Amino acid sequence: MRPLQRSARSAFTLVEILIVVVILGILAAIVIPRFTGATDEARQSTFIASLKTYADACEYFAAKEGRYPPDGSSGSIPTGFEEYVDQDEYESPTPLGGSWDTEFNDSGVTSAIGVHFQGVDVPDYMLQIDETFDNGDLSSGSFQQLAADRFYYIVEP
Repeated sequence: MRPLQRSARSAFTLVEILIVVVILGILAAIVIPRFTGATDEARQSTFIASLKTYADACEYFAAKEGRYPPDGSSGSIPTGFEEYVDQDEYESPTPLGGSWDTEFNDSGVTSAIGVHFQGVDVPDYMLQIDETFDNGDLSSGSFQQLAADRFYYIVEP
C-alpha cells in the first residue's frame, strides 16, 4: 500500500492567500463608509418620523384635554402624556441620542416637543434635518433650535 501523497499544487500558497486578504480589505474600505452614511440617514428619518408622531400626539392631547402637555423634564414623560404615546419609547434616547422633551410656556413658545442633548454631542446634521423637515433655518419655522443643545418642533408658537 502506498502512503497518500499530496500534490504540491493542491493547496493555496501564502502569497495567494495574502493577495485575497488585501483585495477583501480594499473592498471593505470602499463599502463600509457608504453604510455609515446610510446609518445616519436612517437615524435622521426615524427621528423625523418619531417627532411628527409626538407632535401629532401633542395636538391630540390638546384637543382632548383642552391644554397642551405640561413642561416635562428631559427624558421623562409629562404627566398625562403616557395615554397618548408609548412611555418606554418616549423615555428611551432619541434615534439621534439625547432625550425627548416637552416645553410649555417656556423658551419663547407655548408648546413644543423635541430633543435635548444634555451632556451628549449634538449631531452636526441638525440643519440637514431642518432642511428635510422644515425650511432650512433653525431660527424660524416649525423646527427650531431653542438653545445650544435643544431642537424642537413648535406645536404652538
